[in-house]
Amino acid sequence: MQNKRRFEQYHRYGLLFIAPFFLAFLVFQLYPILYTIYLSFTDLKGWNPTANLVGLDNYLAIFRNPLFLKSISNTFILWGLNFVPQIGLALLLAAWFTNIKLRLRGKGFFKVAFYLPNIITAASVAILFFVLFSFPLGPINLVLQHFGVLDQPYDFFRSETGTRLIVSFIQFWMWYGQTTIVLVSGILSIDDALFESAMVDGANDGQIFRKITLPLLKPILLYTLVTSLIGGLQMFDIPFLLTNGNPNNSVLTITMFIYNQAFTGSRNFNVAATASVLLLVLSIVLSTLLFQFFKENSKVGRK
Repeated sequence: MQNKRRFEQYHRYGLLFIAPFFLAFLVFQLYPILYTIYLSFTDLKGWNPTANLVGLDNYLAIFRNPLFLKSISNTFILWGLNFVPQIGLALLLAAWFTNIKLRLRGKGFFKVAFYLPNIITAASVAILFFVLFSFPLGPINLVLQHFGVLDQPYDFFRSETGTRLIVSFIQFWMWYGQTTIVLVSGILSIDDALFESAMVDGANDGQIFRKITLPLLKPILLYTLVTSLIGGLQMFDIPFLLTNGNPNNSVLTITMFIYNQAFTGSRNFNVAATASVLLLVLSIVLSTLLFQFFKENSKVGRK
């Protein structure tokens, strides 16, 4: 009986310890989400303190908004341009760092060097690249002219393609180190006996990577893909700080569209809330599809 009372006492303490998290979640996450969903069904805009329900009008209107549709395509273009080379380079570096045969020296230094861009503030990175590619006397322009690549200075930030490539490269440069470290951790969790047995059987590095590393790394690859996708859909700081979405809204992302609707101009809170809800739904749907895709592939692999 005494032990039971003591257990109940400890149980109460446990509830007290976890209560702050749930309170913070309710106030700062759940309530804003529910209120945003509510606003997406209203006509709230400007400085008007009252909101009237309008049903699905906002959702029907936003799909006729060319700027919103362009922000969706821009977001996926920028994410694709940075994620494909990012995951490719990260897999290559992770394979090198964990290769038993190579026994590379100074791996700790390189991991820190590759991860370093991830801890630099986005504002500093944006200023750095804006200066590097500035027109007409930016270092990149001067170097390209010196080696004869360009006959005259090129205004990168007036070119839609140039601006997209710069933003994509910055995202790639900032995140490939993080992805590499995650993949290295995943490979190191694989039993070394599997690699040693394969080498004894005469398998080369490519065969070991394709037949052992990649199949066993699928859960980590899924995690990397889902987190990168969600992060890519929420891309904001670099394109906003670098060119504010210009030229011609070529790097305007979904979150920038939401910000511009809510906090600039006529303050269309209803439009911003609708876009936010659609962004949430898009993230959930795409993440679910990725989980299903990896699940089906795992079943096929086992067969």
